Amino acid sequence: MSTPGSSMTTGATAAGFPEEQVRARARNGTAEAFPPAAGYGRAMFGAVPDPAAGPVDDLDAARLVPPVFMPRRLEKLIDLGREPEHTDVDLSTVVGGFRSALPVFLSAFGSTELGSRELGVAASTQAGQLGVPMVIGENMVPVHGFGGSPILARIEAYLDAVADGLGGVVVQQSTEDADSEVWNLVHSSPAAAPLLETGRLAFELKIGQGAKPGLGGMTVLDAAEATRLADRFSMHDVFGSGERLRCATPGTFTEEIVRQQIRFMRNNFPRAKVWVKFHPGRDIARAAEVAWAAGADSVTVDGAEGGTGWAPTAFLRHVGLPLAECLRRIGPPSGCLLVTGRMWEGSRVVRGLALGATAAGLGRAALLAVAEDPRAGLVRLAECLALEARLLISALGKYTATDLDPEDLWWPGTPAVERVPV
Repeated sequence: MSTPGSSMTTGATAAGFPEEQVRARARNGTAEAFPPAAGYGRAMFGAVPDPAAGPVDDLDAARLVPPVFMPRRLEKLIDLGREPEHTDVDLSTVVGGFRSALPVFLSAFGSTELGSRELGVAASTQAGQLGVPMVIGENMVPVHGFGGSPILARIEAYLDAVADGLGGVVVQQSTEDADSEVWNLVHSSPAAAPLLETGRLAFELKIGQGAKPGLGGMTVLDAAEATRLADRFSMHDVFGSGERLRCATPGTFTEEIVRQQIRFMRNNFPRAKVWVKFHPGRDIARAAEVAWAAGADSVTVDGAEGGTGWAPTAFLRHVGLPLAECLRRIGPPSGCLLVTGRMWEGSRVVRGLALGATAAGLGRAALLAVAEDPRAGLVRLAECLALEARLLISALGKYTATDLDPEDLWWPGTPAVERVPV
């Protein structure tokens, strides 16, 4: 045994054992269950890839495999009267009931410093310019109030930029948002009237996210803010400093509760589309089917790689199914399936589409792009992604994103196909 403060050099520590992490937990206690509190609202979280470990998930490992013979290219050639090019690939699609110029959408993010009012408005403007749907994240109204939240500013910026008939705005609601009646507030706001009148408003029931499956939202508050909200929320002193951790309840869901919630949404907001977002749970296939059968216009699946939210490091590293496994379990979808999780370039998006997704969400990548250039960073990112997607889809001998299917992918370890006799 060593005495307090002594250095253990007896060789009792097994090779590779994370000695420094253990010492940090001995010094700092519960604070070590989380990333540094100083990074809250200023840094992005989610699954952090280890370059030495290879691909993050099987979706990165899969390869796109063009065939030699391309009958659809011949059909396109006949239709055009010339050889088709990648510029002939049509990337427009319908995302959760909204016409979209590209098979992508702006994923939800909240109102921390990272997703500040200025960056949020800039992202909204650029999403409108691109003609893609935009999701507005949870937890703004419970903390800031409806008047103090940036929801309306984002809606107005989006409407000012988007072309008629394209895109749409999706407003998330978590369990705590429901207590603040966020959907009712947005639905009755004059700012949302143009969206309702044109069928471009949706409400998303948030059941989970990739960064922390099974947990609710987590917010780090300074002492003054924690005191102001102490009578409304449960606060936890886990950092040993002035900051407090506010944990939102994740909500309790069963198949019947989800069905009832979707019925409630359809009955109370008949002009709004219904979206549902799930975390990457082991029963994700059943969850998606329940939502579609109940009338959801869209189901979003956040892979374990997804989510920029604050979460315990154990969740970021070890909890939830990878997106590729979620897609395998769902199989051919019964409705509109949207996917998020490390989407930032064309090949990962195209592979997701080949496995049944209609569109991919840009979350962490969108925030980085807007922070890099608030005027056009997201537009340029999407333009680069779109070029890659058109080149890849054209190489597969197809000319719409909806033509992609699992035959376009090869997975390492797949048995060799037997040679067909000539």
